[in-house]
Amino acid sequence: MCRLAVEGVDGIEVDDREVRREGPSYTIDTLDSFPTGEELFLIVGADAAAGLDSWHRWKEIADRATIAIAPRPGVHSPEYPEAVHVDMGMLEISGTDIRLRARESRPYRYLVTRAVHDYIESNGLYADAGRGDIVGQLR
Repeated sequence: MCRLAVEGVDGIEVDDREVRREGPSYTIDTLDSFPTGEELFLIVGADAAAGLDSWHRWKEIADRATIAIAPRPGVHSPEYPEAVHVDMGMLEISGTDIRLRARESRPYRYLVTRAVHDYIESNGLYADAGRGDIVGQLR
């Protein structure tokens, strides 16, 4: 779904090495699997960044990649000298909310790209049997 979400967007590449790895998956291990010297950015929401200092080897993460913190509604963005803050508009949206909407047959069509929406619907992800996004059914 990540590939579908960014299809046609210049400058964004999806890499699945972290989900292909067996056993525990630590961000630092993923970052270290890229060639030395490659410029990396780790983009996290302010909610995830609030606990960044509890991550496994977090100081090494900050040394290996630029940490970019995206704002989240209702969440104070923590201050880390190692991080930059992304200046962007905030949307009241989350993966949890999209999954809940799909499960409850509430509209979510305009919260994801058409390709992602079609994938979720055609594979019956998250929805109760026989139900789906009512907005998606109106096409």
